[in-house]
Amino acid sequence: MSAIELSKPQWSSQKVFILAAVGSAVGLGNIWKFPYIAGENGGGAFVLVYLLCVALIGLPVLMAEIGLGRMGKANSPQAMANLAAEFRASPLWSLVGLSGVLAGVLILSFYTVIAGWAIDYFVESAVGHFRGIQADAIGKHFSDLLANPWALLFWHTVIVLMTVGIVAKGVKGGLEKAVNFMMPLLFFILLVLLGWSASQQSFGESLRFLFAPDFSKLTWEAVLIAMGHAFFTLSIGMGAMMVYGSYLPERHSIPKAAVWIVFADTAVALLAGIIIFTVVFGNGLEPGAGPGLLFQTLPVAFGQMSGGWFWGTLFFFLVVLAALSSAISLIEPAVSWVEQNWRMKRSTATWLLGFLVWLLGIGTVLSFNAWKHVHFLPGKTFFDSLDFITANIMLPLGGMLMAIFMAWVVSDKARQAEFRLPPALDGAFRFDLRAIAPVGVLIVFASNLVSDPYRQMIAVAVALALYALYAYNRSRFNLMLSEQGLR
Repeated sequence: MSAIELSKPQWSSQKVFILAAVGSAVGLGNIWKFPYIAGENGGGAFVLVYLLCVALIGLPVLMAEIGLGRMGKANSPQAMANLAAEFRASPLWSLVGLSGVLAGVLILSFYTVIAGWAIDYFVESAVGHFRGIQADAIGKHFSDLLANPWALLFWHTVIVLMTVGIVAKGVKGGLEKAVNFMMPLLFFILLVLLGWSASQQSFGESLRFLFAPDFSKLTWEAVLIAMGHAFFTLSIGMGAMMVYGSYLPERHSIPKAAVWIVFADTAVALLAGIIIFTVVFGNGLEPGAGPGLLFQTLPVAFGQMSGGWFWGTLFFFLVVLAALSSAISLIEPAVSWVEQNWRMKRSTATWLLGFLVWLLGIGTVLSFNAWKHVHFLPGKTFFDSLDFITANIMLPLGGMLMAIFMAWVVSDKARQAEFRLPPALDGAFRFDLRAIAPVGVLIVFASNLVSDPYRQMIAVAVALALYALYAYNRSRFNLMLSEQGLR
C-alpha cells in the first residue's frame, strides 16, 4: 500500500467531532453491559477501578488513535501505511488499520441483531404490553423473541437499513446531521430519567451501591473485567476513532476533544447505572442479574411501577438511540476505506457493505435458534465466536498496536507537534503509551485467552517479555536514527 494523501471531507466544528466520537463510544456497552457487570462485581469498588483504568488506559490510547488518523490523513489502513512510510517502519503496520476495518464489520453484523432487541422492547413498551408484566411472562417474551428467527431478522434488517441510510449521505449530510440530532436527544432523555430517579426513595441506595466502594467484593477477575471494559467502551481499536480523527481539522485540539469524549462516555455509563439500579432497588430486585438485567429485569420493574409505561418506553428509546449512534461508527471505517482506496462512490460502498453486514448477521440470528447447538469455535456458536474473536483478540491487539506505534514509531517531534501538550504532560503521555497502556491491555488480552490461573500467569509473562524485547530493540533503532539526524 503506497504512501498517499487522500482528500476527504472534514467536520464543520470540534463540537460536531466530539458529538460524533461520543456517539461512537456511547452504545449498548454503556447502557446494557456496564450496569450489569458493575452489578455482578459489587458496585463501588469495581466502578473505582474502572474509572482509574479509563484514565490510565482508555484516554491515552484514544488520543493516540485520533492522532494517527489526523496525521495519516486517510482511512485507517492507508493512514497507517502513510505513517509507516514517513517514519521508516514496516509497511505491515497497515494491517493494524485493516484489522480495525474488519473488526468493525464483524462487530456490526452481530451488534445490529442485539440492537434489534432494543427496538422490539421499545415497541412492546410503547404499545403497553409490559404494563403489569410478571417475571415469568417477560422471560417467555425474551425466549420467544430469540427463538423466532424471522422476528430477529426483521429487526436486524431495520437497524442495518437505518445505519446505511445515514452513513450513505456522507460526513456532513449524514453523520453530522444524525449526531446533531441523536446525541443531544440522548443526553436530554438521560437527564429526564435521572431527574425521575432522584425523586425515588431508592435513589440513595443506588448512589451508595455505585459510589461507596466495598473492596472486600473486589476480585482479580473483576479488575480484569474493569480494565477490559474501560478499553472497549471508548470504541478503541476498530479504526472508527482514527477515521473520525482524519476528518478533524488541524486547528482543533485532540487532547481537549479526547477528554470531553471520555467524560461524556463515562458520564453516560454512570448515569445509566444510577437510573437502572434506582429501578432495581426500588422493586426489590437483584443488582447482580447479569446480562438479563436490561431485557428481563427492568421491564418487570417498569411494568409494576406507577407511570412505568412512560418511563420504560422512554428508557428503551434511549437504548435504541445509543445503539444506532454506535452502529454508524462501526461501518464508517470500512466505508471510508472502500470509498478512498477503491475509488467507489460513497453511497455504493455503504450499501454494498451494509448488505455484507446484513448477510453476516443472519449467522447471529440463527445462533439463538436453528444454529443454537452448532459450534464454530470449540463450544461457541457463530455469535459467540465472532464476539470472542473481535472482543478478545482483534480489538485489544489493534488498540495496543496503535498505542505502541504512537509511542515508539512516531517521532517525538511529530507527536509533540500533533498534540501540543506542555512538556510535563507530553512526557507523561509518552510514558503511559509505552509502559502503562500496552502492559494493561496485554494483561487483559493474555488472561482472556486462557482460563486456567497458572496458564494465565505464563501467558501474561510471555506477552510482557515479548513486548520488553520489542521496546528494547525499537529504542536502539530510534537512537540510531537520531544519531544519523533522521528523527
